[in-house]
Amino acid sequence: MNKIAIVTGSTRPGRLNLSVAQWVLERAQQRGDAEYEIVDIQDFNLPVLDEPFPAAYQNYQQEHTKAWAAKLEEFDGYIFITGEYNHSVQPALANALSYVNLELNNKAAGIVGYGSAMGARAIEHLRGMLSELQVAHVQKTGLFSLFTDFENFTSFAPTEISATSVEPMFDQLAAWTTAMNSVRKPALADA
Repeated sequence: MNKIAIVTGSTRPGRLNLSVAQWVLERAQQRGDAEYEIVDIQDFNLPVLDEPFPAAYQNYQQEHTKAWAAKLEEFDGYIFITGEYNHSVQPALANALSYVNLELNNKAAGIVGYGSAMGARAIEHLRGMLSELQVAHVQKTGLFSLFTDFENFTSFAPTEISATSVEPMFDQLAAWTTAMNSVRKPALADA
């Protein structure tokens, strides 16, 4: 069974990101099409990128980088949770993605965004980053508004219409994750 990481995008105190990730995990686990797990970037204590070599070399010097890269390597696909910050991806997520490269290559990803414009601008910026990392990101996304899906802008309580936005993303991600396995692991496709 495919393993899909639900990757948080923020490390800020009082962040909304983890509650969105937990909600996504609950929805995902009802599907039975993959093993889903939250990977919280806060657990890796990644400072502003401090590796002397480009990530594509995989010549990691820092223990936090080695742990982060090893964790991401475990998965066949990803769901990235990103709020919109300054019309872009949350800084912690952009930094975390800068640490790795080959660990993500030829894998699939879905995106769940939130913000005043439902995270749309962050999602578009994240797509560019994922493309550079050779991640096949699915077209459908989960979209949540700070105005309607968060009580008092602090508690995640999605409306039913917003909640249903993740289902097409899950469907595409399940199919693409399986398809990308044949790119990464050609022997599996022949079996």
